[in-house]
Parts: sequence; structure tokens; C-alpha cells
Amino acid sequence: MNKVYLVSGHSLIADAHLNLCSILAGHMTDLLYTEKDLVTSLKDYIKAEESKLEQVKQWAEKLDALTATATQDPEGFLGHPVNAFKLMKRLNTEWGEVEDLVLKDMSDGFISNLTIQRQYFPNDEDQTGAAKALLRLQDTYQLDTQTISSGDLPGLPFKSTMTVEDCFELGKTAYSDADYYHTELWMSQALKQLDEGEESSVEIVTVLDYLSYSVYQQGELEIALDHTKRLLSVDPEHQRALGNLKYFDYQLAKQKKAEKEQSVKEESKTEQEKTVGKGEYLPEKRKYEQLCRGQGVRMSPRRQRRLLCRYYNSNRHPFYIIGPVKQEDEWDRPRIIRYHDIITEKEMEKVKELAKPRLRRATVHDPQTGKLTTAQYRVSKSAWLAAYEHPVVDRINQRIEDITGLDVKTAEELQVANYGVGGQYEPHFDFGRKDEPDAFKELGTGNRIATWLFYMSDVAAGGATVFTEVGAAVKPMKGTAVFWYNLFPSGEGDYSTRHAACPVLLGNKWVSNKWIHERGQEFRRPCGLTEAD
Repeated sequence: MNKVYLVSGHSLIADAHLNLCSILAGHMTDLLYTEKDLVTSLKDYIKAEESKLEQVKQWAEKLDALTATATQDPEGFLGHPVNAFKLMKRLNTEWGEVEDLVLKDMSDGFISNLTIQRQYFPNDEDQTGAAKALLRLQDTYQLDTQTISSGDLPGLPFKSTMTVEDCFELGKTAYSDADYYHTELWMSQALKQLDEGEESSVEIVTVLDYLSYSVYQQGELEIALDHTKRLLSVDPEHQRALGNLKYFDYQLAKQKKAEKEQSVKEESKTEQEKTVGKGEYLPEKRKYEQLCRGQGVRMSPRRQRRLLCRYYNSNRHPFYIIGPVKQEDEWDRPRIIRYHDIITEKEMEKVKELAKPRLRRATVHDPQTGKLTTAQYRVSKSAWLAAYEHPVVDRINQRIEDITGLDVKTAEELQVANYGVGGQYEPHFDFGRKDEPDAFKELGTGNRIATWLFYMSDVAAGGATVFTEVGAAVKPMKGTAVFWYNLFPSGEGDYSTRHAACPVLLGNKWVSNKWIHERGQEFRRPCGLTEAD
């Protein structure tokens, strides 16, 4: 935003306020010029005000067009990860700049309204969270910075490009976490757009400063040196760069000398080796991300032929003899079953309507305390619905009991979860392990014997439920539900049920789940003679 400087006319008027009786004709001429100067000063003030209003007008027109488009399909619009990030950035940063501009002699009405509304704005933590969601999507789905910045994500009606400031913001977020890999990626993208002529309030010197340091931290001394030299060609007096130049030169000479003495050639670095800033990549995380991309699903054709679709009457349940449900085998070991057309559009909308006012950051059970707490590996919002709150919830609970044959009286309340862009739940077990004896102690209903999961929305891209131990991937399909047992009939945990919710790349994911507990199932699912029975 351009700063507006106001020239006060009061001092000029005071200088011209003379006793007319003592003024000579020549002095009158001077007064004319003084008045002329006053008019010029007044025009400058008007021009400054008009310039300020023009900036506000342009901002309002841009946002008017944007919000008009966005509100036609809010979920579709916010399903684009760049739109979600830029919304956080606008409300947390750019509206503050508008406020500063408007505070210069603008009406109190707008400021009062903005002040009231500010309590609902996202804060720095929210903006950082949106930035990290983009970085998470970039890793999981192997997206390059140019694709994200240009908004060329397939399957969306909206295209949202990123400015130099946006790219710089992502780079700074990564830098704050000592994630120099992503810092380099996004500072390089910011530099590329600056080199292409994009106008920006971010100076190229600042970008090069971050870029050279992030590259240095990854061991690329020659590239760090090149960036530093370019920085100094723009700003020869940059003190930190001058110091870095000497240091990088020294380190590079030292490195080359050591290589020569030991006759050791530097091994070419793979992309994974270069990701030092991301922290050590565990095998499970690689497997998880591969499954999310649709890679690495392991099932032989012979096993696939055993997966069938059928009409299921739930052991001749009176309600389902006439209208059996559509049942599909998604996986064999563990057995994962999908039920099609198992929840109606009206029921899904009612569940969402009941849940929306209560959505809060989703929690997990702390194995040490047995209590609910938030965690970085679960990024979603959730709410809990009891059967007594609405007939639809009661009806859904009864349907789950009728189809599974399990008693839901001791089950947890229906949990409704919304995963926005970048929302995920990393690999986990639903049941409590032997080293977590107090996981569900406060419930008094035993361990989680089974999981029932409704998909209440289609997802344009991403959002699959993946089972990392066996390589299964279940795609979200609106109106369907999947079911699996977490425990063997003996009560032992089935470790092959370790699963995760992939990050949502495009769209919005709504699910609801029912965790069914052991108590009440003694005669409905009796144990056998072996641990796995």
C-alpha cells in the first residue's frame, strides 16, 4: 500500500495572516502566490485522498468479484489449496494493511465494523497452518512449485495463481521450521517470478538472502556462493552477504582441499538425500505417501478375483430380507467391506448441519493419560453427535447395529469429521495396544472392536483411507461406508488394520465414524480357540 502523506494548511495560512493595512502593493502580490500555494497544497491533499480511495476501491472491486465467484460454490472454491492459503493470508495480513490505509481519516463506521469482525479472522497460527498444508500436499502428491504457483491443478473450475509474496511466505514458513529443503523450493520460485518481471513488495535481495542460506544448510556451497554473489551485485553493501561470501569461499576451499587429499569424489546426491530439512523419512511415511498417490497397492490377481460384490441381508434380518444392502469386498486380510447407498443425501446433510456449529480441532487419545488431546499428525475438525439429539442420528446408529450385528449401546457417539485442503490423519491404530492399558479406561467399555466409517462427500483428489501394513487404499465415495474389525475375536489387536487418512488435495472431505467397543459383544462375536479366532 502506498503511504499517504498529508500537508497541513494551517501553518501556511498562519504565515499569510498579516495586517492588510500595513501591506504594500508588492506584498499583495506575494499573498496571491501564497494563496496559490495554498490551493496547490489543498489539491495535493485531495489527490492524496483520492489516491487512497482509489486503492480502497480497487481492493473492494477485486474482492467483490472474488467473493461473488467463491460464494457460488464455497466448498469447491476452498477445495483448491491455493485458494484456502490465500484466504488465510488475505484475512490475516492484507486486510490489516487495508485497515491501516482506511484509518487515515476514513469513516469510523468501517473501522468499527472491521474491529468487530476481526475477532473472527484467522491469526498467525492459522495462516502458518494453511502454509504447512500446502507444503504437506506438495510432498505427498509430489507437486512441483511451478504447478502450485501457477494454479494448474487438474479437476477444478477455479484457477488461483500465487504471487511473489505468496511464494515468499511459504518459504519463510518452512524456514521458521528449519525446513531448508522447502525454503529453497519456494524462495527459488519467488526468485523465478521476480526474474520474469512480476512486480512485488518483496525485494530480490531478501529472497536471495534466504535462498543462499537455505542452500548452504543443505551442503550446496557452490550454489550458495553463486546466490550470494548475485545478491552483492544488487546490493554491494549488504553486510551479512559480505560476511557470508568470505565464509562460503573459505568453506568451499576447505572442502575441495579435503576432497583432493583424500581422493574422494563427492557422491551425487539423490533428491531424498537432499531433503535434510524435512527430517528423516521413515519407511512407513514413504509407504503412506505412495499409497496416497495410488502407488504400491499390493494384491495379486488371484486374490483380487476373490473380492466379490453381493446383496447382503444381514443374516436374514427382517428389515433387509426385502431390501438387502449392496456389499463389496475392498480387501481380504484384514477384511474391509464397503456398503453402497447406505446413507441418504438428506441424512448426510442433516448430520453435517448438526455438526457444523460444533466443529473443533480433532483430538486423539493420549496413550499415557487416556485423555483426548490434539496432535500434529491429525489435521481435521470434528464434532460428536449423540443418538438422542436427532432421529437421524438414532436411525443411523440402529442401521449400523442391524448390518454389523454388533451392539452399539457401548459404542462411542457418532463422530463427524471435516478434512479441508491438506487435512489428514497420519498412520495410526483405532484400538488401544497392550502398552496402552488406559487408552479407553474412562469409557469402561473395553477396547475398540470395530470401526464403521461413512463417506459423506466425494473428493476431487486425495483423501483416500489407506492401510499401510497391507497396501490397501479405499477411495472416498459419497453415500458409502466401510467397515472392519480392529480386534480378533480373541480380543487381540489386528495390527494389519493400521491406517491413515490421506491429505485432501482438491475438494472437501466429510466423514462420520462409529467406534464400536467390546462390551456387549460377548455373545454377538464370541472368541475362538486360538489368538486369531
